[in-house]
Amino acid sequence: MPSANPMTRYPTVLKPYGRALVELATAREEVLCLSGDLTRQCEIDLFQGAFPSRFIHAGMAEANMIGLAGALARRGHMPFVHTFGVFATRRPLDQIVNAIAYPNLPVRLIGFMPGLSSPGGPSHQAIEDVALMRAIPNMTVVDVADATEIGQAVPAIADVPGPVYLRLKRGEIPLLFGQTHRFSLDRAQILREGGAAAIVTNGMIVASALAAADIMSTHGLAVAVVNAPVVKPIDRRTVAAVARTVGAVVTAENHSIVGGLGSAVAEVLAEEGVGVRLRRLGIQDTFAEGARRAPFLFKKYGLGVQDIIDAVWSLAGPSTPPPIAPVPESERGEYAPV
Repeated sequence: MPSANPMTRYPTVLKPYGRALVELATAREEVLCLSGDLTRQCEIDLFQGAFPSRFIHAGMAEANMIGLAGALARRGHMPFVHTFGVFATRRPLDQIVNAIAYPNLPVRLIGFMPGLSSPGGPSHQAIEDVALMRAIPNMTVVDVADATEIGQAVPAIADVPGPVYLRLKRGEIPLLFGQTHRFSLDRAQILREGGAAAIVTNGMIVASALAAADIMSTHGLAVAVVNAPVVKPIDRRTVAAVARTVGAVVTAENHSIVGGLGSAVAEVLAEEGVGVRLRRLGIQDTFAEGARRAPFLFKKYGLGVQDIIDAVWSLAGPSTPPPIAPVPESERGEYAPV
């Protein structure tokens, strides 16, 4: 479990996904790798070097790449398709539905640079990709938090019988969890215990949620943190069980509040009859903007550590002002919560 030190700075690693895919392909000959003209950016230059005969450069033609992947899957291959999240989901949506999801084929869509992690503005920010993929029958949707989960998720999704969408941060990947951490396709993980409120989160926001919970703990408010990397099918049992023990639930995601993790949790609470206050943190049904630094966008659009503290405190804290999160500082090779 990550350190309880508020605003922990985590070590980072490069290309954990690329290494995990090469390891999987070494054991599984049916694994193929498709690139949408973003080979180095999606870490699959490692695969290209190790297995050039199993690497397909599809170019900037994502709809065609999805159709090709579907055809390859019908012939017994397991295609892993790579591009940025917005190009993996929004652009070829019709092909995903008809060529992959409807026939329930084992194609793995790997979308890098999700949500506000892209500085490129609305054309490159996948803020609705989880909502789109959640709405498609047969699709499994995964948003992992760190390099440990990436290394465990890659072989895990290989055995899912139908299509999978895996959402991944690009660049330096934090190492939040130790090797005792276990990624699961059907179980969320309770990373912090607490009875006042619960933060349900995943992906890039996990580090910030942990920092927020640890800061509030030092001020007398015990807050649970639930990491739910699998958004579909969500672990209803854990989400409902934790919600029944707290006074409020806050969801925090690097995605629109419409149709993503917050919506999935709201559905669970309503259908399980859990009467608890809910606040959804995420992109508030708006387009963002471009910026040179992603942390600026996370803070501007309400996804920083302080925003999580403020939301939880307003629902479950005392009447005193919420604690102030320190400004994180990180050196080269380190990752600090936003």
